[in-house]
Amino acid sequence: MALAQNITVIPAKRMIGTQRPDTKVQKIRVAAYCRVSTEYEEQESSYEVQVEHYTNYIHSNPEWELAGVYADDGISATNTAKRDAFNRMIEDCRAGKIDMILTKSISRFSRNTVDCLKYTRELKTLNIAVFFEKENINTLDAKGEVLMTIMAALAQQESESLSANVRLGIQFRNQEGKVRVNHNWFLGYTKDEEGKLIIDPDQAEVVRRIYAEYLDGKSLLQIKRGLEADGVLNGAGHEKWYESNIKQILTNEKYIGDALLQKTCTVSILEKKRVKNDGALPKYYVEGCHEAIISRDIFLQVQSEMRRRANLSAVGKKRVYSGKYALSSIVYCAHCGDIYRRIKWNNRGYRSIVWRCVSRVEKGGPDCTARTVREDELHRAVLTAVNDVLNRKDSFLPILKENIRAVFGEDITGKVEEIDKEIKHRQAELLRPGNSDKQIEKIGDAITYLRESRQEILTEAALKKDTRDRIENMMSFLDNQICEVTEYSETLTRRLIEKVIIYDEKMVVEFRSGLQIEVDA
Repeated sequence: MALAQNITVIPAKRMIGTQRPDTKVQKIRVAAYCRVSTEYEEQESSYEVQVEHYTNYIHSNPEWELAGVYADDGISATNTAKRDAFNRMIEDCRAGKIDMILTKSISRFSRNTVDCLKYTRELKTLNIAVFFEKENINTLDAKGEVLMTIMAALAQQESESLSANVRLGIQFRNQEGKVRVNHNWFLGYTKDEEGKLIIDPDQAEVVRRIYAEYLDGKSLLQIKRGLEADGVLNGAGHEKWYESNIKQILTNEKYIGDALLQKTCTVSILEKKRVKNDGALPKYYVEGCHEAIISRDIFLQVQSEMRRRANLSAVGKKRVYSGKYALSSIVYCAHCGDIYRRIKWNNRGYRSIVWRCVSRVEKGGPDCTARTVREDELHRAVLTAVNDVLNRKDSFLPILKENIRAVFGEDITGKVEEIDKEIKHRQAELLRPGNSDKQIEKIGDAITYLRESRQEILTEAALKKDTRDRIENMMSFLDNQICEVTEYSETLTRRLIEKVIIYDEKMVVEFRSGLQIEVDA
């Protein structure tokens, strides 16, 4: 016998958000998310309009309750990592503070398909709807995710297309030699009313000080400590300096009035990841695009000195440059070629300051037999050499004058102009339409070779000028020093001495002018 069934339909109670069904029915807590992707003034007003619009819109619905307006101002949407308001809104959703999110469009929410689907799906599991006004999509609807996936992919494609157009615009600007520099963090320069780089006199003096102190033998650490001790502000306006900041200043071609464009390039549009451009894209070197703070000769001398310090080595081991003392990194061992290091020595209760070959100091080093030199003995040798030159200056001055004439050499202006003319010719060939990849590569290699040749000529000329300056400095000392020097001076040693070589029976003191004096041990 069949039993009669009585079926009663219980209507579904649609739940939105994280509120429990057994609790008292509350208003739907609605939040709004808005974003402006650029920093132009007309969109700044749009940002304000969006905030006002959503505030009024939510308050106008009696079933809704404002849970907050989350707004990111001037932040790109290709990823969510740097959008503080967006991330705070997601955290509030997870904490059960929001039931529904309103936003203008998918592109305002995210231009990254992966991020868009990731967050909307997570919110869907929490019964939190995201409503996109422009597309009229509610993510809690059955067809919502399909439509949203399509629209998000289109939004991402739009973003990638926009990025490609921006990169193309930058490339055209670089080809025309138009230089743009963020002067807010660029020590030594500011901008005039037309947006052109101009020298900031006070900051320029700091840049010149850094270059001068480096060429005087100071290390990056010593320069850093000196700037901090004097309360000098860096490019960002902070009193704290870093050695990396100083190195960047010493290697930045913009201080000689030039600019190397496209040093970095973007490898991921979505992640906004930039890396050093090692040839993936062309670079553009623009000369004389603004007023220089540092002369080209000084700049090239600094680059040469940086290479010298970086390549301090002996017996197959690299040595770290030190400028703590005037004799640091310039006292060499005649036996193994390694440098001497200053050491506080406690020998059987007798304390003294000595200099020893690093190969003997380090464990596992070669069996070097170089002698240990007391610091006062080393100072005395330098003092003896200086006074020997002073006492014989009548015979040394003619030699120095002859050396100056010898290093003047030929005028390089004609060579540089000829190379510049050839580079322009090659660049015109490079931009000619119809070139094959092989032709472009061949022309590019030729331009690279010409630029390297030009740099070698300029570097050689700068080194010759440096040699002339050293000789003239020595001549000035001999002309102005009336009597013998009675005490060892760190300042005088940095000014005059290039190198000291320690032998068993003698020391050879080499002056920066090229003169050499032997001093008996």
